Amino acid sequence: MHNINLKPNHIMTEKIKTLQIIHLAICAGTIIAYFIVGDISLETLHVPIIDSASVLYLVIPILAFVLSSILFKAQLKQIDPKLKLEDKLPIYQAASIMRWAVLEGAAFLILFLKPEFILFGILLIVYLIFLRPTEDRITNDLSDQ
Repeated sequence: MHNINLKPNHIMTEKIKTLQIIHLAICAGTIIAYFIVGDISLETLHVPIIDSASVLYLVIPILAFVLSSILFKAQLKQIDPKLKLEDKLPIYQAASIMRWAVLEGAAFLILFLKPEFILFGILLIVYLIFLRPTEDRITNDLSDQ
């Protein structure tokens, strides 16, 4: 028989685990695509020559970084501060997924449109991995709003 009286902490832990699984899937999928599609070697992992024709591809990761942060913070500002932490989590989850999707999309754009810029895509993936949701990060993000 299931215990209906779950502690709020247990509910939070389960919701955070779900968010961590989504994050892991996004990161793993992007990394696998980079290994399969990207020709990653020491020769390809260099800062490419940036000229006027390729400067647009340099803007992609920068724009993704800025846009993902702006969208994330804008979503968090919509949360009613009076809500309990576990009631804020669905909005936080949607904001996080949107943030990760922008970064993932930019990494894929670089991979398929300009593979010479693969280093910038890898940097986006590293940043995406760094954004792994933890209880502390979520609490901090939600208290900063």
